[in-house]
Amino acid sequence: MTRDLILTFNAGSSTIKLGFYALEIAGPRPLASGVIDFRDEPFAIRLKREDEALSGTITADPGDLTAVLNQAFAWLAGQFDLSRLAVIGHRVVHGGDVFTGPARITDQVIAQIDTLARLAPLHQPQSLALIRAMRALYPDVPQTASFDTAFHASNPPLMRRFAIPRALYDQGIKRYGFHGLSYRYIAGQLGDLVPDAKVVAAHLGSGASLCAIHGGISIDSSMGFSTLDGIPMATRSGALDPGVILHLMGEMGQSLKQVETMLYRESGLLGVSGFEADSRELMASSRPEAAEAIDLFCLRIAGEVARLATSMGGIDALIFTAGIGEHQHGIRARVAARLAWLGTELDPKANEAGRRCISTASSRVKLLIIPTDEEIIIAREAISEGTAI
Repeated sequence: MTRDLILTFNAGSSTIKLGFYALEIAGPRPLASGVIDFRDEPFAIRLKREDEALSGTITADPGDLTAVLNQAFAWLAGQFDLSRLAVIGHRVVHGGDVFTGPARITDQVIAQIDTLARLAPLHQPQSLALIRAMRALYPDVPQTASFDTAFHASNPPLMRRFAIPRALYDQGIKRYGFHGLSYRYIAGQLGDLVPDAKVVAAHLGSGASLCAIHGGISIDSSMGFSTLDGIPMATRSGALDPGVILHLMGEMGQSLKQVETMLYRESGLLGVSGFEADSRELMASSRPEAAEAIDLFCLRIAGEVARLATSMGGIDALIFTAGIGEHQHGIRARVAARLAWLGTELDPKANEAGRRCISTASSRVKLLIIPTDEEIIIAREAISEGTAI
């Protein structure tokens, strides 16, 4: 039997993205993309294949992942010959210092990923549940893990260190960086556009971060020890004075769980606006709280660009990517305006049209939109670790 089908999973806190690829000598060839969104009503799996959009209803309890996947794959079997599965690749958010590249999944690897779950409580448990469920469904198909932190393993020690006792750094309390699969893809696109440039890439979505890239490698990033750090996000706080945590758990008597929930699920754009986490809705709103949330978001993005430029000793290009970065011209315009002192000159028409280059010819810093593709990185790494062509 020929096994020439690759399946990728990109598990978020409330969605599971799927990718199907043909296994070919030249590399993975995209066949279809899909999503299981646990916020959907009615609950369904949606699939895009060429120009065709398909969906299948899921009646299982969204809390029972194994049952959800059983139904989803019963439907997918009508779209693909799943007996041809060669390898299943997973995005895993946190690899710590253990995983600096992709890994073939074994019992030992699962145990190591599990020990890091406390560092990424929104994402890691979902990925682990998915890995275990797929092992039960397809026990003979090899699985691989691609780690978001791995791309940042190239960060110099100075960039990774906090100003806390050295013994804690040695115990793993350091800056790791995230969204590494996205940045690895972006780094691979830079050669023809801005060769040997000092680049800041802004991955702006419901989870958001920035990365300094030079020579195709990560130099520094906005996220540090956890996915809470850096700029404000949809519901996450971003960088916060640690004294606030001490005050909440001391004077105000809040529990660890209460503080964790507030920082991960009740802060960011939602917390500042008081009513909405979606930047599209906030941009369309006339409420002053919405405007303040957007202004703070853009201010912190611009500030982080400047910090990362300092880490590299300069900046030649700023890349916008991911959902907000690729599709919301108003956010891009506000960030560029705050960086005008650094030499950014935005071409308004190009920006509104969403062209690849959105800066003027005279801009000292090139402004680019590059759509990211985390799934193709997962597929490539799945081939390298899980198959032999």
